[in-house]
Amino acid sequence: MYARRRHVYFAMMGTCIVLFVLAWGVVRLWSVPAAVGMCVVAMVIPPVAAMIANRRGPEDRWWDDPSGDPQSDEWWDELDGKKGPRPPR
Repeated sequence: MYARRRHVYFAMMGTCIVLFVLAWGVVRLWSVPAAVGMCVVAMVIPPVAAMIANRRGPEDRWWDDPSGDPQSDEWWDELDGKKGPRPPR
């Protein structure tokens, strides 16, 4: 899943660069307002690409990553039902 999001991100960023280059290298010769419009569209692409690339999918198991604190991890495992309750002390 990560590879697909990465490919979509690079495709969107490539599209952004192509829009900028075409807008000011080619389109401005015929229509400056069209070139500015292309740049406005290209300006919106990077934030959207970042949101898509950093999105967590339902198959991403980020909540299962251990935190590094054994007591906290044990507590969360108990809450998630991975382990039974601790025996009384």
